[in-house]
Amino acid sequence: MKITTLKKAAVAFAAVGALALTVAAGPASAEMKEQEFRVVGTWGFLDHWKEREGPFWNERLPKLSGGKLTANAKSQTELGLSGYEIMRLLKLGVFDAVHGVTTYVAQDSPAIEGADLAGVIQDLPTYRKANEAYRHILAREFEEKYDAKLLMIYAWPSQQLFCNLGDKSVTEYGLDKLAGKKIRTYSTTLGDFIAGVGGTAVTIAFAEVVPALQKGVADCGLTGTLPAYNAKWWQVVTHNIRIRLGYASSFLAMNLKKWNSLDEETQNFFKAQLAPLEEEMWAATALNDQRGMDCNAQGPCDTQVGNMTAIEPTAADKVMLQSVVENFVLKRWAKRCGTQKCVDEWNATIGKISGMKAAL
Repeated sequence: MKITTLKKAAVAFAAVGALALTVAAGPASAEMKEQEFRVVGTWGFLDHWKEREGPFWNERLPKLSGGKLTANAKSQTELGLSGYEIMRLLKLGVFDAVHGVTTYVAQDSPAIEGADLAGVIQDLPTYRKANEAYRHILAREFEEKYDAKLLMIYAWPSQQLFCNLGDKSVTEYGLDKLAGKKIRTYSTTLGDFIAGVGGTAVTIAFAEVVPALQKGVADCGLTGTLPAYNAKWWQVVTHNIRIRLGYASSFLAMNLKKWNSLDEETQNFFKAQLAPLEEEMWAATALNDQRGMDCNAQGPCDTQVGNMTAIEPTAADKVMLQSVVENFVLKRWAKRCGTQKCVDEWNATIGKISGMKAAL
């Protein structure tokens, strides 16, 4: 993808956002109750917060509601949160609404984890279709486990491997060579993948990964392509191994008691405004996935090129990935899920779309 193509895509994306804002910007009723919402977003130094989550709550919502609805919205990083605890804080009523990553908050529900099992899907359009099919299951689990209303689902650029191999001239590095490597992870399912390739999973919060890679606490890390670039992983690792291990399935949820306290007009207002925001999230993810890969490696890039060496998966890598997914990722998740109903629901939705099958 050339820089001119990226610029054209960016212009098109901006137009989508402007159109969504225009279409959704119907006048709020003078009878709408004035309310302020306590909101947590994702990471403050990444684009979803800076360009979409934060601006929606702090700028668009007050504007579109004629000042009736406002928010005290801050990122997880600004609040000193890791992201793993946000749904429990939401359930307690500490916050009214939170943005988060499904695998970060799946401690109380393996079914939630099922939205983003490592290595199952290798392209974003299929991934979105699968998440839409699974949406009603997520909504039920959020309500039952966290007393929360699911309002939006979206994703991040593809989760790939970033490794410090020492020598940038190395252009071939199969998945079979990851055995013995210490690999940063952030979820149980990614840990299952790491076990499947013979590596050692090291759980490290995103903000702490760069020093961990720099000091050799981890040899490789797993994250999204553009987040890796924005967090400057290219300063401490040499290679990007482009196996797609998920898209960090994400969500917006509101405390159910808070949601139920809103009158029907306000609920409908939120639904109308969040629908175009969700479209913007998916459009940005598609654009930023390629931009992240380009900027981490040899370009083209509209900012500093990271100069990593990119390694594309071989046919042997793809065969190994499928084996790891079937024999580690899906088997271990099905055991955590624990019931035939849970497995059957996954197989009827994500499994059917991906062509994969889980079994107890």
